[in-house]
Amino acid sequence: MANKERTPFENPVVEWVDSRLPVFTLMQKEYGVFPTPKNFNYFWNFGAIAMFMLITMIVTGIVLAMHYTANTELAFDSVERIMREVNGGWLIRYIHMNGASFFFIAVYIHIFRGMYYGSYKAPREILWMLGVLIFLLMMGTAFIGYVLPWGQMSLWGATVITNLFSAIPFVGDGIRTLLWGGFSVDNPTLTRFFALHYLLPFVIFAVVFLHVWALHVTGSNNPLGIDTKGPQDTLPFHPYYTIKDTFGLLVFVLIYALFIFFMPNALGHPDNYIPANPMVTPAHIVPEWYFLPFYAMLRAITFDIGIPFTDIVFINAKLGGVIVMFGSILLWFVLPWLDTHPIRSARFRPLFKIFLLILVADFIFLGYVGMQTADAKLFGVVPLIYLGQAATAYYLAYFLVILPWLSKNEKGRELPASINEAVLAKNK
Repeated sequence: MANKERTPFENPVVEWVDSRLPVFTLMQKEYGVFPTPKNFNYFWNFGAIAMFMLITMIVTGIVLAMHYTANTELAFDSVERIMREVNGGWLIRYIHMNGASFFFIAVYIHIFRGMYYGSYKAPREILWMLGVLIFLLMMGTAFIGYVLPWGQMSLWGATVITNLFSAIPFVGDGIRTLLWGGFSVDNPTLTRFFALHYLLPFVIFAVVFLHVWALHVTGSNNPLGIDTKGPQDTLPFHPYYTIKDTFGLLVFVLIYALFIFFMPNALGHPDNYIPANPMVTPAHIVPEWYFLPFYAMLRAITFDIGIPFTDIVFINAKLGGVIVMFGSILLWFVLPWLDTHPIRSARFRPLFKIFLLILVADFIFLGYVGMQTADAKLFGVVPLIYLGQAATAYYLAYFLVILPWLSKNEKGRELPASINEAVLAKNK
């Protein structure tokens, strides 16, 4: 029955394989003739770019693992050996090291596109939630990967972040000890971090598979945020969007290559080129740039929460910071239920667009605050910790207050009748 429904291929080898295992028919259906809205812009390139970066990170990571030694006495030297003695090792490491940053760049733009065009709304809630899960797995993988070179920032970054778990009541100390494999960040920590760093990218790949599966069930959103109403609103994925994705990927890879070949250490921290020394604390412990906004939120909570004018404390500052930091990402999981406005795209929601763009600026500013010392001042006058607290307050208010309010009170503009009509009007 399946053979009767299948269209034969001209190539005899492909036809022989497909008649027994219809993988080419599946690819043709899901990536060839798959109908996609005809009004995609270049923001839609970043899903394919993120997939390319994931594969690049897995391939280069496997090669690096062949030469790396997960031992506190040997790890730093093994990385130096990769750079100096392994054929092409410097290139593989720079591709992998800078790839983490460019992977996050692609994913952050991908997330912004989803928020701006309402790609988290029905019927794409599970698609969005799987995307947030991928982001969390990426953060965990990137953090433990940063520990592996065993430089000063690796050791002390691991010490600071793993110590945060001790703030969790009842189970925190147990989680920290489990992560450490002992009573401090040492050789057992490095060994299990290496094992996890090797494993997690394959877990990410599995969740990406579910993410793409969910996308092909619900179909893609589009810049107008309206549903397709027939063949006139769509184009086959190939060749229209395979060519467009390829062009966007080439531009992205060109910028990526500029960093790899001309400024490979620009996105790293100089202290991580010093061997880890548990007896010397760096002057300023700072995570990688893609963690900085969340790190700023962690540091913004400098006060205990309890009953005023008493010694009763419900949540101390350390636990409060941990709750805000993790909660700032977990809020994304429930975003489809925080923003219930019937219009998806920010193009037709002027107030929503303004508040969202302020959120983007706020997020970037939090990144700036996160890279500064705790006692830094803006223009030497205003303590950055206060500005960080204000930026954190806006971030939380956006999701918990502003979006629910806009869902009930923003009217929005009139939507076009169809994608095809809007495309024709734009061309005219």
